[in-house]
Amino acid sequence: MPADNAFRRRSLRFFVWISGLLFAVCVSAELEISQALLRQIEIRFGQEAGTRITKWQTLLQSTKSLPEAEKLKHVNDFFNRQVEFVDDIYLWDQEDYWATPLEFLVRGAGDCEDYSIAKYFTLKELGVPESKMRITYVKAIELNQAHMVLTYFATPRSTPLVLDNLNPAIKPATQRRDLLPVYSFNGTGLWLAKSRGAGKRVGGSGRLSRWTSLKQRMLENSFGSAFMDRAPSLKNT
Repeated sequence: MPADNAFRRRSLRFFVWISGLLFAVCVSAELEISQALLRQIEIRFGQEAGTRITKWQTLLQSTKSLPEAEKLKHVNDFFNRQVEFVDDIYLWDQEDYWATPLEFLVRGAGDCEDYSIAKYFTLKELGVPESKMRITYVKAIELNQAHMVLTYFATPRSTPLVLDNLNPAIKPATQRRDLLPVYSFNGTGLWLAKSRGAGKRVGGSGRLSRWTSLKQRMLENSFGSAFMDRAPSLKNT
């Protein structure tokens, strides 16, 4: 019996590992757009959508060898300039929808979650370790509303840098007194905020249903036909 239990544990660990590997491969595939899919996007959504996707692909190619600090700046600036802020209710007929990077760029619009998610996966594709990044839910004090940003930890103990669509300047969290952190997550964990630092880990990010749904759509979008089959649900702004 102990041997059976040990075998089950090893099998479970292998299943978790291979599932994570499959997701990583498919996420990378969503970020690599074929010419055939690009043409379909241009036909369905117009030349501007195709141009945004092409610029994104150029960004991925041109910044891959840069230092992390420069990758942060290029990616933050790219999404803040290329995409306009529009609430989910007008784009998706939903109060809160987390778009994949491809959906976000095809529409050319989205809200704070979409900016943060797109920056996260783009930087991950550029080689920034997942452990250094967290998508962080905050309260925007001056606006008195919920908000989301991407935070970057140069080291596990360092003060995180904030990548935000409201304030385009990348600043340490200690200089963003207008933001009150609530919780943060990445592909490996979920943390409750203790201050403007790392916070306390409380479990896996799989507890967030919208995160799980987002990953599933990214898996589907890695196959161009699946994305185009879903594309009619994307509303025109």
